Amino acid sequence: MGLPICATCGMQYAEAREDCPICEDERQWVPREGQQWTDLDSLRAERSAALRDEGGVLGIGCEPKFAIGQRALLVRTDAGNVLWDCTAYLDDEIISAIDDLGGLVGIAISHPHYYTTMIEWARAFDVPIHLHEADRQWVGRPDPAIRFWSGTTHEIVPGLTLINLGVHFAGGTVLHSAAGRGSLFTGDIVQVIPDRAHVGFMYSYPNLIPERPSVVQRAAELLDELAFDSLHGAWWDTVIPTGAHEIVQRSAARYLRFVREA
Repeated sequence: MGLPICATCGMQYAEAREDCPICEDERQWVPREGQQWTDLDSLRAERSAALRDEGGVLGIGCEPKFAIGQRALLVRTDAGNVLWDCTAYLDDEIISAIDDLGGLVGIAISHPHYYTTMIEWARAFDVPIHLHEADRQWVGRPDPAIRFWSGTTHEIVPGLTLINLGVHFAGGTVLHSAAGRGSLFTGDIVQVIPDRAHVGFMYSYPNLIPERPSVVQRAAELLDELAFDSLHGAWWDTVIPTGAHEIVQRSAARYLRFVREA
């Protein structure tokens, strides 16, 4: 068996182990039947690549979905392409598709639930991974490709900036693109919900633990300073094509109104 990948959260570890710290954390869960493991070769035997347009951005994942089910996004710029967030599945079809579009200059990930096989990706494209240092403890497979950054903002390439909001995890980060009318890539640090007219903020989604009001207030203030019209969430079809800035601010105000009434 290759390097172990948790079947529940998708985290790849550097060596075999019985426990998954990500799943044992209060933001996740360990299945009733116990911890289950797989590896990348097994995933390749059972699944296939999924590549599709996500509001003008290439979405990358697999069918059927695996673990948490998020998809990655290829954010293209004149200075090179950046992979936003990460998915456990990686095969030659995905590598060829990205290479045909110019390859990668870096990888950036919103929070530890999506670290998954990030080292496999970094080695396939020979690029660094940008992670916020506040989430250093959650890395399952340490590697020199990981570049920890600190503070509130970090520009990867001209026009692409990471912003640490601290929602969901201490290092919870979103990616802002200044191109055009501006776009925000959020994973589930800012969660796109079904009505597409609002977003959500949670400390744990599966365990229904709300985020602290002070954290959401700070996140709203940081995002209010940015210009963006569209917003891309973590899963397939979670895109707000226009009006996203106003939606985020309205949603934060609604959230704070409800939690502060308690």
